[in-house]
Amino acid sequence: MPEAPNRADERADRILDAAGELLLRLGARKVTVEDIADRAGVGKGTVYLHWRTKEQLLEAVVLRDSVGVTGELLEQVRENPFEVLPHRFMRSSYLATFRSPLTAVLVTDTTGLLGRIKTGTLRESRALAADRYFDTMRRYGLLRTDDPGLAYALQATVSGFYLVDNLGADTAGLDREAKADILARTVRCAFEPAGEPEPAAVAAAAAELVAMFEELTTSHREWIYSNTRHVRHTQHTQHGPAQTQEAG
Repeated sequence: MPEAPNRADERADRILDAAGELLLRLGARKVTVEDIADRAGVGKGTVYLHWRTKEQLLEAVVLRDSVGVTGELLEQVRENPFEVLPHRFMRSSYLATFRSPLTAVLVTDTTGLLGRIKTGTLRESRALAADRYFDTMRRYGLLRTDDPGLAYALQATVSGFYLVDNLGADTAGLDREAKADILARTVRCAFEPAGEPEPAAVAAAAAELVAMFEELTTSHREWIYSNTRHVRHTQHTQHGPAQTQEAG
């Protein structure tokens, strides 16, 4: 069994929780480290023990939210490899994103609420994951291969489902599930080969994608809590292993 998180880990999550709440309420420009520290019940200096700048902290907040979305999708694929099929995966991604407020804002925000957080680690990793996903789907025959611009067309189509509400489109009577169903039908009809996929190909693609996303989320967690490891080491050095264990 994994060991229980110690006090530094718990404090880091408390800071991240507070920062996430304030980020959604105030936006990246207005939220301050002082606000976050007060909300988390810690000193300002304690926040800087975990993240050197406000920007790093806020990026960690958004990245942790994205890791949660990815974890939800991974669990679905582990339980049923057919969830990796593009129309099902895009549907699940759409619903999981809107269940996670920060990730939803990251994808749909046109007001600048998140400021410059959209750049950096998260944007690069999302682009890499998308490229590897499309490549895997093509190699296993789960996406059409007759159009070299298909990946772009699919990304543009899917992005439209996230952004169309911001354009004032008339979606009266369509709840989130209904929109997700329309997205799935669109992807299935326009981008996947006709006929049923081979179960062996689906299983192989699912295994490959699970391994890739697990590696990605592991690296994200390491980045999010990178300074927390230093805090744990400092606690251990200053107080000794017995007191460090007690603090956890």
